[in-house]
This record gives sequence, C-alpha cells and structure tokens, in this order.
Amino acid sequence: MTLFDGISARLVETDRLGVNVLERVGDDPAATPERTVVFVHGNVSSSLFWQEIMQDLPSELRVLAVDLRGFGRTEHTPIDATRGVRDFSDDLFATLQALGIPEAHLVGWSMGGGVVMQYALDHPVRSLTLQAPVSPYGFGGTRRDGSRLNDEDAGTGAGGANPDFVQRLIDHDTTADAPTSPRSVFRSGYVAPDYASEHEDVWVESMLTTSTAGGNYPGDAVTTATWPGFAPGTTGVLNTMAPKYFDVSGIVDLDPKPPILWIYGTADAIVSDASFYDLNHLGALGVVPGWPGADVAPAQPMVSQTRDVLAAYAEKGGEVTEVAVEGAGHSVHLERPAQFRRALLTHIGYVGRPADPAPPTEAIILRSAD
Repeated sequence: MTLFDGISARLVETDRLGVNVLERVGDDPAATPERTVVFVHGNVSSSLFWQEIMQDLPSELRVLAVDLRGFGRTEHTPIDATRGVRDFSDDLFATLQALGIPEAHLVGWSMGGGVVMQYALDHPVRSLTLQAPVSPYGFGGTRRDGSRLNDEDAGTGAGGANPDFVQRLIDHDTTADAPTSPRSVFRSGYVAPDYASEHEDVWVESMLTTSTAGGNYPGDAVTTATWPGFAPGTTGVLNTMAPKYFDVSGIVDLDPKPPILWIYGTADAIVSDASFYDLNHLGALGVVPGWPGADVAPAQPMVSQTRDVLAAYAEKGGEVTEVAVEGAGHSVHLERPAQFRRALLTHIGYVGRPADPAPPTEAIILRSAD
C-alpha cells in the first residue's frame, strides 16, 4: 500500500469485520463532529484515491478515509446484494462507532455516494457530499421517475462486467496494453482525457485491490430471455446497485435533512444521462447487438434522476448545492482539486460562503498551510 506523506493506515476491528482506515498523522482524535470528515470511495478503487485531498485539507479538521469490504485492506467478506449497499453502510457505521465518531461529514464518490445516502437513511450525519454519485435509483434499468424497465432488471448487475477486465484484475495487470486493462479503464472512464498525474501508478494500485473472490466483485448473474440476456444475482458489488435492491430516493423524506453538496464533472463517462457503462445506451449505439429499442430499453438518465430527487429534497426543506465542473470527468477531487476543496470546505462551514451579490472588491487571505 503506497501511502503519501502524512497519511497513516490502521486496521479497525469492528463487530462486523476488520476495516482499513486511512488517517492523517497529527489529527486530533477528539475533534467534534463539525470538524470530522469521512471519505468513502467508489467501485473498483479504495481509500488510496483520497490521499491528495486528505493532505490538502486544513489541519484543524480530522480527516479519515475507509476501505469498503472487498476493497483495499478491509476484509474481503462476501456482500449480500439483496440488501442493496447496506452491507457497506452498516460496515461504515460499525467503523465510526469503533472510532468513537457519533456523526461526521460524509463524502461519497460514485458507488460511495450511494453508500453515504443509505447511511443517512439509517443514521445521523452532519452533511453529505455526493461526488459523481450513483443515481438514487441504482445503476441501469430505470426510467427517469425511477420506475424499473422490467421485473427482472435485465441488463443490470454483475452480468455487465467485462470478463477480460475481471481477469486483468485477477492478474494484477498494470499495463495499458488493452482497453480492458485497469490503467486504460482509469484513463478512459475515471478521468477526462486531459488529466495527467504523477500518482497514476497509485490509482491503478488502488483499483487492483478489488477482491474478485466469490461474493465480491463483480458478483453473480442469472440468465433471462429478456435482452440482453442476463439479470442480477444476489451477491457481489455490482448487484448491490441493481434497481430491484437499491433505492435511496427516500432521502427526500429525511427529518432532519442534512445539507447536501452534489459535485460532478460534465464530461463524466460513467455517471451521466448517456453513460458508456449503461448496456441500454451501448445497445442504442450498436455496441451491444440486438437492442430492442428506446421504448423497451432506454438509457438511464442518471444525472437527471439525481437532480430530480435533490430538487424534491430541497422542496421539502433541505439545503442542496449543485456544482457542475466543466470538462471534468468522474473524479473531480483528482482533476480539479482546488475547486473540490473549496466546495467541500464551504459546504461543511469551514469557510464562509461568498457574498451574493459580491462586493466591489474582495480579498481572501489563507495561510499557506491551508
């Protein structure tokens, strides 16, 4: 595990499993919930992806990042997908309890956005930051209003995983020799084309910590006569986001409602209204043969679904801030770290919101450490 300067790792034993947690050296373990930020990674990644932003946040904050089960150095315990992402969110709760953290600001990326939304349905939180989150209705197989396209959820879940990509995870392939190599997938899916980093090897290392053992990534699938011929099984990562098991749109009715920051890149290839990871969209493009048409298998409007749910959240009294980062891909915290940092610090109340309208002149002075 490659750790950056000032970042440490430890295994936290909970009553569910052992969870790997990254922390900053010197952070105050007695920090209040208002000054505690917990980062939750997405699919095929780990806590390693958060290290740059952890380093850059003010020292007055307590900052942690967790490895979800089956990723990083957390135990590779099988995942019961019929519970949606509750295995992940229950693990997170057990971890924070073990660390003596009653509440915190939760930051979830991609699938991790779904995890923190589920967490908020079950436990108090100070705030939610959703970075390129999975739709509140899951991944694939739903219309804009969240209704399922068919009772089987055909085309969603583990059957959509590329077998060669899975094999390359198993082989710990670090090359960019094929489009299905993890490094190639990172470059084409996780970030926009103009992104470059000296830490790319670490991001690939993080992806390669994904467990492909039974019950982890990608999970099991069943055959169906409905195009494209498969439907989700009951175990594993990808099935947790199948719409038959996953629906966190109930956040609209939370009381009290934590403030929500929704931040995403406009060039995201994974979570969008035309996702290149949505089998129905690929069918419409002719990539997957036999597509039955938009009436039967429309692409999932993921961003529009999130916007609709968060608009309903705001209408019922919740505070929602939407930040669309022009030209960024699926990983705003990597691609536009200054913009992500400013949005997060404003959201959690560490820095003030800019005046609206702005004064004629404005001076902002930050310590170099900030």
